[in-house]
Amino acid sequence: MDQSLIVFVMVVDKQNFTRAAEALHMTQPAVSQYIQTLERAVGARLLERSNKYVRLTKAGEIVYHHAQEIIRMNARMQYLVDELMNTAQGNLSIGASYTYGEYVLPHVIGKMRVQYPLIQPSITIGNTQEIERLAIRNQLDVGIIEGEFQHDHLYIESFADDEMVIVAPPNHHLAGKPQVDLSELQQEIWILREEGSGTREAAERMFAQFQFSPSHMMDFGSTQIIKESVEAGLGISLLSQWVIQKELTLGTLKILNIHDLPVIRKFSFLTPSAVFETKATSVFLEILRGYSVKKLGSNKKSTDQVL
Repeated sequence: MDQSLIVFVMVVDKQNFTRAAEALHMTQPAVSQYIQTLERAVGARLLERSNKYVRLTKAGEIVYHHAQEIIRMNARMQYLVDELMNTAQGNLSIGASYTYGEYVLPHVIGKMRVQYPLIQPSITIGNTQEIERLAIRNQLDVGIIEGEFQHDHLYIESFADDEMVIVAPPNHHLAGKPQVDLSELQQEIWILREEGSGTREAAERMFAQFQFSPSHMMDFGSTQIIKESVEAGLGISLLSQWVIQKELTLGTLKILNIHDLPVIRKFSFLTPSAVFETKATSVFLEILRGYSVKKLGSNKKSTDQVL
């Protein structure tokens, strides 16, 4: 594959010749030479550059879009050769929503690396909508989201259930009550994830299901900050049982026993349906499915013991 395409994409991504040179372990003059060679080959100026910025021209936008596709196709070609050699190796681009990505995925990756040390994963964490967009653009080998999703050009499979529970600080006046009605939480401050997250979507579905409208809500962009805020007595929240195991064990969070809860949602993975599945992707998905079944059963027992 033409090295100048790789250099060009890196310059655009880094928006700087010097940073691109560092990332590629090249000198800056060499980077400039590759860009000039590509511009001569294409017959158009691709970049507007000054001491302060590097910007794509209209022709540059076209070349950048197709260069990304060429690089990805070249990588997949190499993966398919590796597949014939029955070797799980090479790069694996994984995107995951915050709940799964921050609290479960590191353990799945650790298990995979023990069994398949030649696979080199790169991880992108974002909310569910961000991961969906990356998957649609073929910028991920695997995307993991909260909830379910439909798209014509993606293969989508639900691989695990997730219990969503309402948590409060241990000294909350309802924490020791055997049964709590959702209406008793009307005046509570609800600390929720931002719009576009799967956790926020689950909360809004729960509110709609019970025709419940909280009087006070706060939006936070991090599950960890939400947990710490609830621990500090700032309010209550709806969170995944996957993310509160440590706090339940330590006794810093309590699950409120709400009638007709927990809310059950799905974790799903997305893969491009129009491309071949590499060996690295196949073994990762196999581990993902197996780990989720085992871990979910373990978490359920731990939660029951705490309750």
